[in-house]
Amino acid sequence: MRTPPKSGLAACATLLALTGCGLLGPGGSSGSGTDGKVTITLAGPNQWNASGSSFGPAWESLIDSFEKREPGIEVKTQVLPLDGFMQTITTQLAAGTAPELVFNQPPHKAHEVHALDAELQKPNPYVPGNQRWIDVFRKDYFGPGVSKALSKESGKLEYIPFNLVAIGLFYNKDAFAKAGIAQPPATWEDFRGACEKLRDAGFDPVALDKGGLAAGWTWEAVSTQLIDKYYDDWNVFDATGKPGKAPTVTEKSMSKVIKEGELTTKTPEVAESLKLYKEFFDCGTPNWTGVADGGATVGYRDFVSGKAAMSWGTDFAVEALKKDAKFALGTMPFPTITKASSPLSSGAPARYGASIGGTSYMVPSTVKDEKYAAAIKFLQYMSSPAVKPWLDATGGLPAIEGVEPSAETAGLMEGEWGKPFRVTALPGGPEGTSFRDVFDGYLLGERSLEEELTDLAKWWGRGIEAGIKKNAWGDEDWAK
Repeated sequence: MRTPPKSGLAACATLLALTGCGLLGPGGSSGSGTDGKVTITLAGPNQWNASGSSFGPAWESLIDSFEKREPGIEVKTQVLPLDGFMQTITTQLAAGTAPELVFNQPPHKAHEVHALDAELQKPNPYVPGNQRWIDVFRKDYFGPGVSKALSKESGKLEYIPFNLVAIGLFYNKDAFAKAGIAQPPATWEDFRGACEKLRDAGFDPVALDKGGLAAGWTWEAVSTQLIDKYYDDWNVFDATGKPGKAPTVTEKSMSKVIKEGELTTKTPEVAESLKLYKEFFDCGTPNWTGVADGGATVGYRDFVSGKAAMSWGTDFAVEALKKDAKFALGTMPFPTITKASSPLSSGAPARYGASIGGTSYMVPSTVKDEKYAAAIKFLQYMSSPAVKPWLDATGGLPAIEGVEPSAETAGLMEGEWGKPFRVTALPGGPEGTSFRDVFDGYLLGERSLEEELTDLAKWWGRGIEAGIKKNAWGDEDWAK
């Protein structure tokens, strides 16, 4: 079942010393070079700039600081093309030729990478006083109780997040002032009023483009508010898929309530979500399907040029926005849908929370001995306070406790918006189906609400059956 992306970017944060401790990774050949150093390579996409050779000066400084701390280890960075890194890493993992550290998002089998659960129970030597590496992470985002952090195949933790990714609405403070808007809209009623004022002042209220981010994020922000009231009723599986409760109602729980007919497209909140969803898009850039994909900031050109006053974006966009936008920049959460806005409001505030869908890396199972130990050391270093300068320079949000976000991105994690929503968003179609495939006709006024609900029921049916098959839930009573 295809649920909206938690990350805004197509592509978004290490063991005790081997010498003297007797700690080795799994058996295999030595990885030492002729100079006695262990060389490891990290391969992944460039999420921060257009360079094909470097993730940027802040990254190079971070590598330098690690190598000074661990002079026996050399870390090389292999920048993979954005349009090909998924296939490259998937192919290398299957063939057993992947380097020591690889970006975690490409499809792979559980046996192709090391499960890190045992390592995470050991101390992180780069965090003073730490007894268990797992304890350095923000537990709401990474750990054995977070379903998103676990391999769907093995249920294990197989990667380490270097940062978190968060989304929200960026806004042009100068445009708001010109339109007579003193504060960013906090409620849906405020948002309606702001849209009218911004249009009257000559601005497109919201920047939109032909990419899929706005479609997914808006649907998620709207529907999760309206269905929050069903948290207790629908929350039937824990994060590992066993009967129980999870902090956020899981995809498996949602699949069950849809399969059993407890949630259907006739559930009132579904139609109401669609109405508010379209209202948001009606407040956006005209003819948005012809606007180039803005990447980490939706409708980037229209927003930075001052044509549009608000834009969906991620913390990854902050560095570029500060450079290109010639106006005072602000961040705001999505408006809260109150009873004044909709009689079906659950009373829940808009929530999204940060996610581990930013920059995360894993260790291929073919990596052994000294190279394995060196790779784990680097992952531990990347989950220590040493990452703070890199996070500040790139707008990244910390995945670990005790490190504060930069001033420009702090707003994306503040208040209720910074907390994870409690119920997974209403689904779109099967995995591999874009939200634009499901919703474009309705958003563009080419299909009525009734037609969209009829089509959505078919999408859900296909998605549920595909999800049951993919996740091997078919033997469970509810899935039959």
